[in-house]
Amino acid sequence: MIHINRKRINSIPVLEVVQAEKAIEALPTVIYYHGFNGEKESSLTIAYKIAENGQRVILPDCYLHGERKDDTSQTNLGLSFWDIVMKNINELEEIKTYLVENKLAYSDRIGIGGTSMGGITTYGALRTYPWLKVAVVLMGTAKMTEYAKMLIDHYNSENETPIKQETSDEVLDLLQEFDISLHPEKLNNRPLLIWHGEEDKVVPFKLSKKFYEEIKHLYEAKDRIKFLPEKGRSHHISKTSIEETAKWFQMFL
Repeated sequence: MIHINRKRINSIPVLEVVQAEKAIEALPTVIYYHGFNGEKESSLTIAYKIAENGQRVILPDCYLHGERKDDTSQTNLGLSFWDIVMKNINELEEIKTYLVENKLAYSDRIGIGGTSMGGITTYGALRTYPWLKVAVVLMGTAKMTEYAKMLIDHYNSENETPIKQETSDEVLDLLQEFDISLHPEKLNNRPLLIWHGEEDKVVPFKLSKKFYEEIKHLYEAKDRIKFLPEKGRSHHISKTSIEETAKWFQMFL
């Protein structure tokens, strides 16, 4: 039986999804991040499929989302997008330390995944943490800097008060430190599954395809890198993406 446990890791609200009989064992563990305007509960279907394979899944609430939501307006939440991603990446170390110190996870068997903003978080974490063993990205993008420029241009075209150039430059400079597309060697042959709907207009499909084409030659073992486009699918995950996510973690974690 799969148990869903609500807990806090330091100040981070999380759901732990795990087989009841293995709840206090050290297990291969997946940390999975939800998307913008979502919450940890949004990823329960994926987590349940992963947990069925005997792995532990941790679903954090991202900053300003779920139990951490406050009175921030939708506009300001959008302007905080990259702050949220950076906070996710920084908090990942806290989550890993808690899991290992409490003997719930093996330090060398931790994987990461995410949907949309959570997928962007996943790429940034791969750039930052060599201890991550395997990753799955559903409709995210590795090209942080390029995507940020697109978001800034869109915001400026839709609002009377544009983002100041100085602010834009600061954001783009910061993102270069986490943008794995600028240093793809940081993938270090770690297994990576990329799924993206071909009709996605929120996080453009073309960015995922472009990144895959740029990195596939870096993998000597071709079974460790997989790109799954899905025809007719927009910015919504599918049954296929959920099933493939669980299979990927079962295979490589």
